[in-house]
Amino acid sequence: MRAGKISRKTKETEIEVSVDLDGTGAAKISTGIGFFDHMLEQLARHSLIDTAISAKGDLHIDQHHTVEDVGIALGQAVRQALGERAGIARYADALLPMDETLTRVAIDVSGRPFLVFRTEFPRQKIGEFDTELVREFFQAFAMNAGITLHVETLYGANAHHISETCFKGLARALRVAVALDPRQKGAIPSTKGTLGG
Repeated sequence: MRAGKISRKTKETEIEVSVDLDGTGAAKISTGIGFFDHMLEQLARHSLIDTAISAKGDLHIDQHHTVEDVGIALGQAVRQALGERAGIARYADALLPMDETLTRVAIDVSGRPFLVFRTEFPRQKIGEFDTELVREFFQAFAMNAGITLHVETLYGANAHHISETCFKGLARALRVAVALDPRQKGAIPSTKGTLGG
């Protein structure tokens, strides 16, 4: 079973995350941030990664610490579940349309964390959610999952659609990249014989 579980507690947040890479996309999400919960549910559903997240953060200050720390813990849980990355497809990409918006996501589950994020939002807020926190989540997730992640919104006008295509695009690419490829026969998909840096 390719599963991971992380508990993370700081003076700013208290977070519990569990994932099952070979799940059905079941999600149990509670961060105290409604829009963020919605995005994380989309990530679980479209990646087919069963995901449970419970987060309590200093929302009386703002949402930044909670969003970033969930990204850290979720990334660590995925990295734990991947183990040595034996037999995975490793690379994947997705073009994700939503009405007027189109976002491209490419991923390498390499063990070498890197983020390229070329997405702009037409406004600073989606309800009470700060749109700049979308990048903060992707940065924290990529660094802690140990993945190279490129996200680029090619065009779009609606901030909700732009955010949702980023999360769904990540989900669809992640789903393919972490899947076990039967032709690999359990081999690590690298000429070095190892993934992880």
